[in-house]
Amino acid sequence: MIQIHDLNFQLKNRFLLRNINLEVNKGELIAIVGPNGAGKSTFLSCVANEIPYQTKHFTFKNQDVKSFKRSEIPMHRAKFSQHQSNEINLKNEEIVLMGRYPYFKTEANLSDLEIVEKWMTKTETSHLTDREYEQLSGGEKQRLHLARVFAQLENNIENKLLLLDEPLNNLDVAHQFKTLHLIKEFTNQNNSALVVLHDLNIAAQFADRLILMNKSSIEMFDEPQKVLTQERISRVYQYPCIITPHPKNQQPIILFG
Repeated sequence: MIQIHDLNFQLKNRFLLRNINLEVNKGELIAIVGPNGAGKSTFLSCVANEIPYQTKHFTFKNQDVKSFKRSEIPMHRAKFSQHQSNEINLKNEEIVLMGRYPYFKTEANLSDLEIVEKWMTKTETSHLTDREYEQLSGGEKQRLHLARVFAQLENNIENKLLLLDEPLNNLDVAHQFKTLHLIKEFTNQNNSALVVLHDLNIAAQFADRLILMNKSSIEMFDEPQKVLTQERISRVYQYPCIITPHPKNQQPIILFG
C-alpha cells in the first residue's frame, strides 16, 4: 500500500523529520502517537504531499506517489487536518459537498447529494443543515469535516488511504468511539488509515499497529503490545507510567503518574 524509505524534512537547517522508514499494508489502521513536537502532523503532511520532503523511495499502491495526476489523487487519498477555519461562508451540507468536488465540474449530481446525505447521517450532522456554521460547537464542526473526507472517498476505487490529524479533538466520548468505528469500517474494506492520536489508550485499543514518534524520528513501529512498554513510554513522554492489560482484550492500558 505505502512504502517509504529514508524520508526527511528540513526547515531552516533544522530537521523536523529524519530518516523515516515504514511500510503500511492495505486494510491497516495505523495510529501515530508521540509527545508534542515529535513530528506527527509534519509526517502526515508529507504523506499528503503538502510540504516538500526528501526521500529515496515513496510509493503508494506500487506507484511513485508523485506520478499520480493531480485530478485523480483526491479519489485515492483524503486528508483531515486538525486546524479548520472558523469562518466558512457555506451552508453546512455544502461543506460536506466539498468532498465531492473532484467528481463534478459545475454542479453536483443526484448521487453526490445522496453521498453527502449518507455521511451526514453517519456522522450525526444531518440536523445541522439549518444552522449557521459559526454557531456550531467545535465537536459539530469536527464531525462535519469528517463527513467531508469520508464523502470524498466514496467511490469504487480499491485500497484508498485516509489521513486523519487528531480527528477526535473536540468530540465527546460517544462521538470519539463512533468516529473510530467509522474509521474501522473503512479499513475493514481493504482501505488504510493513518491517524494521529494523542490518547495512547484509544490508540492501543483501535490500531493494528502504532508509529511512536520522538524527536523527529520513528522510535518504534509495531503492534501496540510491543510499542507500549513502561520503560519506553516513560522515557519518550518523560513522565512515569505503569502498563496494565485491558480486562477484555488484553491490550495495554497506560496510567501516568
